[in-house]
Amino acid sequence: MRILSLILLTIFLGKSCASQNKQDLESAVIEYTVNSRGFYQKITVQNQMVTISKDRSGNDKVLTTKIEEQDWEQLVNCFKKVELDSLSKLKAPTEKRFYDGAAIANFKIIYKDITYETTSFDHGFPPKEIKKFVNKINSFAKQNDEN
Repeated sequence: MRILSLILLTIFLGKSCASQNKQDLESAVIEYTVNSRGFYQKITVQNQMVTISKDRSGNDKVLTTKIEEQDWEQLVNCFKKVELDSLSKLKAPTEKRFYDGAAIANFKIIYKDITYETTSFDHGFPPKEIKKFVNKINSFAKQNDEN
């Protein structure tokens, strides 16, 4: 009987932690902004929705779509692995943005009323610690460009 109780308790706690991580991402706002002289794009992920804007002034219409469950699970897994306090200390792997070789990218997470932000890096070349996360967010913009 003790073993059965222990197993049930372990399963219950495991499910609780998984749903807590999902809830954590639902309460976060993730912004990925790319800009250069002739290009601008802002991708915002919030509460299983993605919003894409290509207008710096915000006057153009934004494209909002629901994130599919499989993609959302991947984002939740990426979010779990990010150390929020260390985002500002991440080093950009390349410096093409200094000579117009790449657009300037910024990555920001607003979580529990605290903003965590990276320093600028080259679009397409994010720091390795957040590469999977950034690439997943960019995939939403690519999907919308194809449609």
